[in-house]
Amino acid sequence: MRDKRQSMKKGRVIWITGLSGAGKTTLAGALAVRLRACGEPVVLLDGDELREVFMAVAATAQNHGRAGRLSLAMQYARLCRVIAAQGQVVVIATISLFREVHAWNRAHLPDYFEVYLNVPLEELRRRDPKGIYRRFDAGELTHVAGLDLPIDEPEDADWTVEFDSGRPVAVLVDDLLNRLNRKTTYEN
Repeated sequence: MRDKRQSMKKGRVIWITGLSGAGKTTLAGALAVRLRACGEPVVLLDGDELREVFMAVAATAQNHGRAGRLSLAMQYARLCRVIAAQGQVVVIATISLFREVHAWNRAHLPDYFEVYLNVPLEELRRRDPKGIYRRFDAGELTHVAGLDLPIDEPEDADWTVEFDSGRPVAVLVDDLLNRLNRKTTYEN
């Protein structure tokens, strides 16, 4: 049986966003490990996995355009709200670079904290872990966020992480945890 204090704990959502290859999944995974080590109940959500789940129902090419991506991002946000309402810490890694989503999240998600990984396009092209940029350049792929699909960079991110090739993920996680703790302390 769960500890009574745990069942009364308020959930929170940590929304990590940035373009493909920015390091969202890496940062989210490392953060989830650290939070769990501190005894936090964490649900880790990854945009690639979520897209596979939600797109299995309606997999059509139009879903990769702005309207389809916006609809998916809103589904992710609503899922985060449901999970956080159960006292869980939700760490989500997703592109979802839409002003509408960021505004909805701020208005509806508990203890919302937005992280924007701002990595130059040249570095994203160099990394290209999924071959997205290479395939776009070869004409094999369209609707690529930040290329032929316009994005909305977050205007009010709680933390914008500017690219620094010398900063290890562990240092980013330490900095993020400090920022999360300061926000929690300030709001209470």
